[in-house]
Amino acid sequence: MDDQNKNLLLAMVLSSLVLIIWFVLFPPPEEPAAVEGSSTVASGVDPATAVPAADADVTTATAPTTQPAAAENVARVEIDTPSLLGSLSLAGGRIDTISLKNYRTTQQRGADEVEVLAPIGSAQPYYSVFGWAPGGTLDVSDVPSPDTVWSVESGETLGPDTPVVIRWDSPSGLVFRRTIEVDDKFMFTVTQSVENATSEPVRLAPYGLVARHGEPQNLAGFFIIHEGAIRRTDGELEEIDYADIPDLRDDAVWGASADVKEASENGWIGFTDHYWMTILVPEQGSAFTSVVQYVPGADVYRTTARMPAIDVAPGQTASSTTKVFTGAKEWETIRNYEAGRDIEGFGPSVSYFFGFAGAPVIDGFIDAIDWGWFYFLTKPIFFALHELNALIGNMGIAIIALTLLIKALLFPLARKSYISMAKMKELQPEMEKIKERAGDDRQKLQVEMMNLYKKEKVNPASGCLPILLQIPIFFSLYKVIFVTIELRHAPFFGPFQDLSAPDPTSIMNLFGLLPFDAPEPTSLLALIFIGILPILLGISMWLQQKLNPAPTDPTQAMIFAWMPWVFMFMLGGFASGLVIYWIANNTITFVQQYTIMRSHGYHPDIWGNIRGANKAQPAAANKDDKPKSKSKK
Repeated sequence: MDDQNKNLLLAMVLSSLVLIIWFVLFPPPEEPAAVEGSSTVASGVDPATAVPAADADVTTATAPTTQPAAAENVARVEIDTPSLLGSLSLAGGRIDTISLKNYRTTQQRGADEVEVLAPIGSAQPYYSVFGWAPGGTLDVSDVPSPDTVWSVESGETLGPDTPVVIRWDSPSGLVFRRTIEVDDKFMFTVTQSVENATSEPVRLAPYGLVARHGEPQNLAGFFIIHEGAIRRTDGELEEIDYADIPDLRDDAVWGASADVKEASENGWIGFTDHYWMTILVPEQGSAFTSVVQYVPGADVYRTTARMPAIDVAPGQTASSTTKVFTGAKEWETIRNYEAGRDIEGFGPSVSYFFGFAGAPVIDGFIDAIDWGWFYFLTKPIFFALHELNALIGNMGIAIIALTLLIKALLFPLARKSYISMAKMKELQPEMEKIKERAGDDRQKLQVEMMNLYKKEKVNPASGCLPILLQIPIFFSLYKVIFVTIELRHAPFFGPFQDLSAPDPTSIMNLFGLLPFDAPEPTSLLALIFIGILPILLGISMWLQQKLNPAPTDPTQAMIFAWMPWVFMFMLGGFASGLVIYWIANNTITFVQQYTIMRSHGYHPDIWGNIRGANKAQPAAANKDDKPKSKSKK
C-alpha cells in the first residue's frame, strides 16, 4: 500500500476510533418527557431560604425558614412583556412564574410555552427571592421573610414601561420597598430599599437568592453540556453539576454543603439549564459573597448573592440593586447585556466581538453559554454561523456556507497536501524499484525512501494533516449545534425542521412517503433504519475514496470498503446539522482534491476505481501531458 493510502487509512481509523468511543460511552441523550425548564419536588417542602445574619461574627442567626405561602393563597402581580408571561407572588415578593412567549416545548402545533420558573405548590418549584439579613440589634422579625406578604404601593402589571413597587412595614418601624422593573427580553432589575423611621441606627445586608427544589427531571444528561450551578467571581468561571453540589464541604457560616466565594468587584451566580438560565447579577464594581448550596432536609439547591452589610442612620434610606436574568440563552441578547450598549456604525454582534464596545457592563456574561474547553474554536465558529444565518436566513444553508468558509481558510494547507499526494503518485514507479532493491531489508528501505522524499521535496505525512484537522473542527461544531439555542428547532427545508435533532426521515417510511413516523431517534430501529442525510454522508465518503485505487492488500481494501458505511450508521443518530456539515465537507474536499490532482499531472479514474478495475494511472502514461519530476532533470 502506498503512503497516500496509509495516511488516509490512519486518519480514518483515528477518526472512527474517537467517534466509536464517544458514541459508546456518551450516547445521545433521550428526549425528556417533562416540561422544559423546571425542577422537581413534592409541594409543601421547606424551601430553605435562610440567609446568615449580616454581622460577620454571628454564625448562627438566620432568616426564618417557615413555609412560604402557597401561590393560590395570596395576591399576585402579572408580568407581561414581549418575551415573558408570568407573575410574581406578594408572598415574599418572589418572581416565581415565568414562561417564554417565543419558545415552545416541542415543534408540534399548539405545544405549551417553555416554563422557566414555577411557584411553591407546583410540581417543580423554581424561583428567585430577595430580602435583607438582619444584623446588629435587629431581629429576624424586623426584616421581611420569604413568606412575608407585601402590598402593592404602585403599579398593576409589570412590563417594560410599567415598574411595580411593593412595600412592607416592619413592627419595629422600618419601611421596606422593592421596585421591580423588567425590559423587553429577560432581565429584571430589583431595587431594594429600607427607610429607617426609628430613632436608632440599624445594620442589615441585602441579598438575592435562586432556589430550585430537587434536581431537574429534564436534564440532558450529556457530558458535552453543563447543567447546574454556575458563577463568575472576579473573572473566574466555575461550573458545578447538580450531582456535585450535595458533596460540597460544609461552611461554618452557611451550613451544610455550601461553597462560598468572595467577589471583590465583579461577578454573577445562578443556575443554567440546556437552553435556559436564571442568573443573579449584583451591582458590578461592588463586592458580594457568592454561595452555592444544597439543603438536604428540604432537597433544595440554591445560589445566593449577598452584598455587604449596610448601616442606616435614623431618618435615612439605603438601597441596593440586583439584576436577575431568567430566560433563554440567546447569544446576541446575552452579549448585549454584557456590552451594555451598541456602537454606532456597528451591529451589536460585530462591535463587541471585535472589541469596539469598551468595558463590559456584566463581566464575562457571554460565558454563561457553555463553550467548553475549546472555546477558542467554538466561539468563532458560532459567531460565523450566527452571522451567516442572519445574512442568509436559513441555518442549514448557513452551515454549508460555514463549511465553505472553513475549507477556504484551510485551502493553502489542503493544496500543499494534495500536491504532495500527486507527487507521491509520480514517484510510485521509483518507489517500487526501491522496494525491489531493498527486499526484506527494512532499514535500507526506509533510508532510501527518506532520501527519495528529501530529493523530491515530498512530505509523505502531509496527506493526512488536513483530515486530522477536521476532527477538532467537527467536535467544536457538534458542541455549537448541541449547546446553542439558535440551533434548537432551526429549520432547513422539507422534513428537516430541527437541525439540533437527528435526521427525522427513515428507510422505514420511505423517507416520509408513507403515512407514519420514523422510529424514535434513541431507539435501536432508528440506528438501523437510517434517514436521507446519513445515506448521503456514506455516499460522499465512498466517492471521496474513489479518487484513488483501492489498496492491493485485501485486509486494507476491506477496511476501506466498509469505512464509509460504518460512519453512515454511526452518525445516523447525530444532529442533522452536523451531518449536513460533514456531507458538505466531503463534497468540497472531493472537488478540491480532484481539481488539484488533475492540475498536477495525475488524472483520477473515478469510474474505473468504482468498477474495481484500478485504471487510474499517472498522467505520465499520457504522452501529451507527461509531468516532469525534478529527478528527471
